[in-house]
Amino acid sequence: MPSIEKHCEESERLFGARFKEVHLWLDAFAGSKEYGMRHRRRRHHEEGIQEVIILFGDLAGKAARQHIISDLKEEGWTDQDRFPRDEEDYVRMGLF
Repeated sequence: MPSIEKHCEESERLFGARFKEVHLWLDAFAGSKEYGMRHRRRRHHEEGIQEVIILFGDLAGKAARQHIISDLKEEGWTDQDRFPRDEEDYVRMGLF
């Protein structure tokens, strides 16, 4: 899993800002007792991106999408696969 710092570096390179608050928000459940490393199911999908846009703005939504794509690719997801819609869809796709 890319670290918050790696996500921040990627955002800065692609979008001109680090968006640390976005990356922290996306990974807020990482390592929690309830989710552990299966935290991605909570916010790593289209619904999570829409929440980021509401909380942090449109450009932050683009950074969130890139964060999620980077993480999904570690799970075997490819650009040809559809993007998960919400938590239920994420789990149904077997991405957790």
